Amino acid sequence: MSVVLDASALLAYLQLEPGADAVKAALGEATMSTVNWAEVIEKVSPSESEAVELRYGMQSLGLTLLPLSAVQAEIAGRLRESTVRFGLSLGDRACLAVGMDSGGVVYTADRVWLELGLDVEIKAIR
Repeated sequence: MSVVLDASALLAYLQLEPGADAVKAALGEATMSTVNWAEVIEKVSPSESEAVELRYGMQSLGLTLLPLSAVQAEIAGRLRESTVRFGLSLGDRACLAVGMDSGGVVYTADRVWLELGLDVEIKAIR
């Protein structure tokens, strides 16, 4: 099973919040788009060297960071219309697009995603 992490899921892990254990168990097979990685960095606000250290640390645990492909960007763009009423950001839609494109299970802390009705498996970590 391929796992795609939303920024909210990785932040829950990093900040030892509820749901951290589910993320920890999935890290060895997890991917994350670099769009969502930027969201993580924005939230934890590390210095440049700390950001690099965090990236290496997450990669050593098995997290694979992937650039958003053109196809995934197009999926994310098209998702706006069906997700705007749920308040999803571009980063949220990028995560979903990676999951839809790869066939992976999307892990998120945002329970509203369970109501989206999209063709992707979503696991709320809490």
